[in-house]
Amino acid sequence: MIIQTGMRTDIPAFYSEWFVNRIKEGYVLVRNPYNESQVTRYSLSPDFVDLIAFCTKNPAPMLSRMDVLKDYGQYWFVTITPYGRDIEPNVPDKPVVMENFKRLSDIVGVDSIGWRYDPVIIDNHHTVEWHISEFERMAATLAGYTKTCVISYIDIYKKVERNFPSAREVSGADRLTLGNAFIKTAGKYGMTVRPCTEGDELAAFGADCSGCMTVKTFETALHEHLDVPGINTNKTNQRNGQCACLLGVDIGAYDTCGHLCKYCYANANTALVRDNMRRHDPMSPFLIGSSRQGDVIHQAKQESWIDRQMKLELE
Repeated sequence: MIIQTGMRTDIPAFYSEWFVNRIKEGYVLVRNPYNESQVTRYSLSPDFVDLIAFCTKNPAPMLSRMDVLKDYGQYWFVTITPYGRDIEPNVPDKPVVMENFKRLSDIVGVDSIGWRYDPVIIDNHHTVEWHISEFERMAATLAGYTKTCVISYIDIYKKVERNFPSAREVSGADRLTLGNAFIKTAGKYGMTVRPCTEGDELAAFGADCSGCMTVKTFETALHEHLDVPGINTNKTNQRNGQCACLLGVDIGAYDTCGHLCKYCYANANTALVRDNMRRHDPMSPFLIGSSRQGDVIHQAKQESWIDRQMKLELE
């Protein structure tokens, strides 16, 4: 099975000590974000967990701890945008993140890491021309360290509307202009652009619109065939009905990411994030807090999805 860590928060950046402790202890407890008394216990044994997927803006805290992951498949997305601290207040300087991206790629290999340039925000400062120039600069720096670049345009969720009231949807014309330019630049540096929940409008320019965390993505990282029970690899199962990704189990929690990016869909407000981070205990099986009276804990049904009889033939 696949364990996700990055759809609700940034575990490598802020909770790496906790994560390593969970790997060593062999299990994690996860609250249902919509019914917090319902708790699921997931084994983290590599007998069941085939791959752990990460999405981070700062992999640095994990780089000295990668040995704990040697028995697992891995896939890492590292988000690197050119925005400043007015939009991404607590993200490290981007040249540092790019160097750490390279270090991480050297550890896990180019099939197990992707660059996310998202979300794309257009305003008076962050113009189409500015994005095209910055994308080229970053792509040149990351060339040879990944084969994948995921892009998306900002979505104005309710939380985003509240925390980033000046944000606006990107126009259709700008989406096409940027997408075309990004695809050409990425190709020059050995990368394929994969739009995230953006439909197939960029397919005509050469984008791979099949999804960014598909079964194929993880099979390529593992160099194995996955027999995923009950999966329809063509079905949409996430935002806007446009995502065909294998999202699965996420062990994070909402309202816990300390980057405090204005465009974040996972944080309601800064005060709540800071309160949750204060309640974090690296020794707890829960990411935030500990057990509570009335908790109902059930053990997840887990199994390996690797088809040991069939090796994936990679091009």
